[in-house]
Amino acid sequence: MYTSKTYLVAGFPFTVKADKTLLDRMDNLNPFAADGTDGHLFDLEQAEAVAAPEGEPLFCTQDGPDFPEIAIWTVPEGHLFRMRPLPGRPAAVQLQVNEDFSKAAMQLSGTDDVFALNNALMLLYAFSSARKGALEMHSSVVMHHGKGYLFLGKSGTGKSTHSRLWLQNIPETELLNDDNPVLRLMPDGSARVFGTPWSGKTPCYKAQDVPVGAIVRIEQAPENAIRRLSPLEAYASVMASASAFRPFKELSDGWHRTLESLAVAVPCYILRCLPDDAAAILCHKTVHG
Repeated sequence: MYTSKTYLVAGFPFTVKADKTLLDRMDNLNPFAADGTDGHLFDLEQAEAVAAPEGEPLFCTQDGPDFPEIAIWTVPEGHLFRMRPLPGRPAAVQLQVNEDFSKAAMQLSGTDDVFALNNALMLLYAFSSARKGALEMHSSVVMHHGKGYLFLGKSGTGKSTHSRLWLQNIPETELLNDDNPVLRLMPDGSARVFGTPWSGKTPCYKAQDVPVGAIVRIEQAPENAIRRLSPLEAYASVMASASAFRPFKELSDGWHRTLESLAVAVPCYILRCLPDDAAAILCHKTVHG
């Protein structure tokens, strides 16, 4: 039996119509439930079948053997997406999406439906909000004294570790999200960071948001040092950790406009550091200072 539920993430509502048993398993979505909200960002509906992709994809991720694979085809009606939990594994979900990413049909394979639905929602959210000042970030975020601090970096560089060091060493610090927060440029030009239903391996699903205090890129180094980035450096740093897809020009233009504004509005830093207490204390003293 299919049921319909509406969720609100970073101020943007979306609706999912899917098997009730599956939605009941999605505990990460529950804090964001907002039935009755109007003005949907997108509507996702489970379907028995969608159009099969033909020919070579327009794009296919190549993040490595330990990362999910996403392939994209462009068709007259919009776009087709196929997602696998790992390269070479059977597809977990196929999506048929209209031109502006406001409506999508989802065919599940039954191999990993929770993975499939979460990744379908993350993809649709990133694409449908691209022209609305929102960026899905690959980042760990802590809240401290009413502001959010985003830690960026390549996988394995210590984002989550640095958040944990703040929690251990900086009083009144709380984790907001450990993998996929939304960074949003608000209509008044300010920047806020929002918790989301997607937080990687750390179950941290908080429907909360705070103004951005700073964005810090983490790099491993033999000693601790931090410096503020120029707006151009900040632009490149934030862009490297944003979920964006450049071949869709209209969406890419929206992401770039948001990045340009954020690079000026938000203090951005690079922290070259060891995974130790001193690094967290140095970072806090500099960015919160």
